[in-house]
Amino acid sequence: MPESIPFNLTDHLELVDWTGRQIRDNKSGAISDTIPPILERLSISPKHWVYLCTHFESKFKGLVGTAHSLTEKCSKFSRKRRPNLSSSKLLFN
Repeated sequence: MPESIPFNLTDHLELVDWTGRQIRDNKSGAISDTIPPILERLSISPKHWVYLCTHFESKFKGLVGTAHSLTEKCSKFSRKRRPNLSSSKLLFN
């Protein structure tokens, strides 16, 4: 498992643009409304991505990632509780 998110600047900009179009319907531009390939590579559904972008701070208060990565990090730091586990399972698995 990589320590960083596997994407480049172009992927990031495309995702930011697409996200803005989903949240703000009246935004126009030259970039297609097709789903960015980065979401598929990260195994995040478009619906979950938009939800994350609009509810992130209310759903996560600490570590963020897959259930597996949360378990690994909590174990590494000798933490028994895995904060955000239910949201992570729903949105990232």
